[in-house]
Amino acid sequence: MQKSDFTDEWRLLQNQFDSYEKYSLAIKLFAITLLSIAFILNTLTIFILILLIILWVQDAIWKTFQSRIETRLLQLEKVIANENSSANEAEKAYQFNSLYLLNRPSNITLINEYLRQAIRPTIAFPYIFLLLLSSFKLIF
Repeated sequence: MQKSDFTDEWRLLQNQFDSYEKYSLAIKLFAITLLSIAFILNTLTIFILILLIILWVQDAIWKTFQSRIETRLLQLEKVIANENSSANEAEKAYQFNSLYLLNRPSNITLINEYLRQAIRPTIAFPYIFLLLLSSFKLIF
C-alpha cells in the first residue's frame, strides 16, 4: 500500500469528520431557533419540549457516526506516522466500512453509545439549557 493511499483516505475522512461537526451545529441552531420562535409566538407546549428531546437524540446519533470516522482517522494517522504498510486489515486504506461491519456493536451497545454521546457537554449543553428554559416557561 502506498503512503498516498493512506493520506488520500485520511483527507477524505477528515473532510467528512469536519462536515459532521457543521451539521451537528446546524441541529443545535435549529433547536435554538425552534424554541425562540415558540417563545416569540407564545406557543410553547409539551410538543416543543418533545421536539427538543428528539433533536438532542438526533444530534447524539449524528455525533456517534462522527466518532466512528474518528476511530479510523486515528488508525490512519498511526500508520502514516509509522510509514508502515502492514498486512493487518485495520491498517489498509479504504477499509472504513468493512472494519465497521466487522466490529458492529449489538443494538444495546449501539443505544448505549448514542446515550454516551448525548451526555457529552458539547452536545448536551444547549439542549439542557433549552429544556430547562422551556420547562420553566411552561410551569410558570
